[in-house]
Amino acid sequence: MWFSKKNRVDEVAEQLAHSPDLMCRRIQCKGKTVDILFLRNLINHDQLQQNVLAFIHDQEDVSLKQLARCLPIGAVHVCETEKEMASYIRDGWACIYIEGETHGLAVNIAEKVERSLEKAETESLVLGPKMSFTESIDTNIHILRQNVTDTKLVTEKMTIGMRNPLEVRVVYIEDIADEENIQTVKQRLSELHIDEVTDSSVLAQLLEDHAYTIFPQYLLTELPDRLAYSLMKGRIGIFVDRSPTVIICPTTFFSFFESTEDIYLRWTMSIVLRAIRMFGIFSSIFLSPLYVAVITYHYEVIPSALLLTIGESRSRVPFPPVIEALLLEFMIELLREAGARLPTKVGQTMSIVGGIVLGQAAVDAGFTSNVLIIIVALSALGSFTAPSYEMGATIRILRFPIILLAALWGLVGILIGVSMLLIHLLKLTSLGRPYLSPVYPFRFADMKYALIRLPQKFYSERPKTNRPQNARRFSWREAMKRKDLDE
Repeated sequence: MWFSKKNRVDEVAEQLAHSPDLMCRRIQCKGKTVDILFLRNLINHDQLQQNVLAFIHDQEDVSLKQLARCLPIGAVHVCETEKEMASYIRDGWACIYIEGETHGLAVNIAEKVERSLEKAETESLVLGPKMSFTESIDTNIHILRQNVTDTKLVTEKMTIGMRNPLEVRVVYIEDIADEENIQTVKQRLSELHIDEVTDSSVLAQLLEDHAYTIFPQYLLTELPDRLAYSLMKGRIGIFVDRSPTVIICPTTFFSFFESTEDIYLRWTMSIVLRAIRMFGIFSSIFLSPLYVAVITYHYEVIPSALLLTIGESRSRVPFPPVIEALLLEFMIELLREAGARLPTKVGQTMSIVGGIVLGQAAVDAGFTSNVLIIIVALSALGSFTAPSYEMGATIRILRFPIILLAALWGLVGILIGVSMLLIHLLKLTSLGRPYLSPVYPFRFADMKYALIRLPQKFYSERPKTNRPQNARRFSWREAMKRKDLDE
């Protein structure tokens, strides 16, 4: 499509009519009029002066073909329509129109505003790389290429959003990732007809298989090494511009309890830490409901000495156990939310001091017992052991309906809640793959990627859950060999 017969510069200006920072530099060079349009707040003025204006003045042949070939700028694009030029100008490019030409030229002299590389905030590690992704998709791709130097690494560019277009990159290892998974991701992205997507977490919700479940179906990470590890296992990553987190898919329920630190530690320590993590998570869900069920219906299972202690502690409490438990759980959630919203130093102090003061005051006032304070505190600690923030939030929410079931039917109510939870998890999928894999469908070979941690020589094949094209990582027989230097 060619430019319209109307004045080309005026056409572009109409597209940007509500941008008071739109500038147009008109220069005369070799008998031709050259118009350069840009938004002054988005460009690098040194590049404009040195690499565009000065270069054009020095040219003997001022033509679009000559400038496109010789301009000392990395990114140059020939624009066919005024709308296309306006789109590039909004992104911080400068657009050049030469009198008599049928096309325009867009050059990238954008001044990117981005923060420097920092340590990960939500996924802190003791061992391993500490660097995290940033809000710039170009920087994130650069970090990924430093971590994955495989020549088969693919980074496909897509654009989503009709009113506020956003760049998205789908990344995977070409000869490892399953072709069906790749096509499913591309299809879901291309079928999104939405005004804007503000963050990768929003995009993950738009792409997920089940919108009404409480469980996250895609993993969000800000760690480059975790993404690299997932790509090498046959998974797919999705970058979103202006977002510091990356979507990893497909994922399983057990992926949210894995930490890259499990790889860096020795396998014996990783087994212990993973077991502690799983125990803490299940304790976070069931400790408070068990307290409510036992105190309400099954107090005969408590040893006599402990029963006397609990009875003495609850002697001044006017509420039934379920109200007492819900009150304390709600108070813990208030402290957690307040601590997250306040500045870091103030939030930490408020969470610690507020918890101690409110807990002691609640016991002294007779609102709750000392035993329940301990149980709720352990439940709160257990929820923090989940490496994924999304799964940690899910676990905290799950406690409340199970507490209510325990208050209605005791241990039977807890079993009903567990059964409903398992049935729900069995129905879930992530990118069309079973959410509870490798437990259901059962794959013994993949259990080492989910529940346990073995020495590295046993990881000769990639998990079958991801359906990798190339399942072999290395030769198991070669890994078992041991040779001295003189052999």
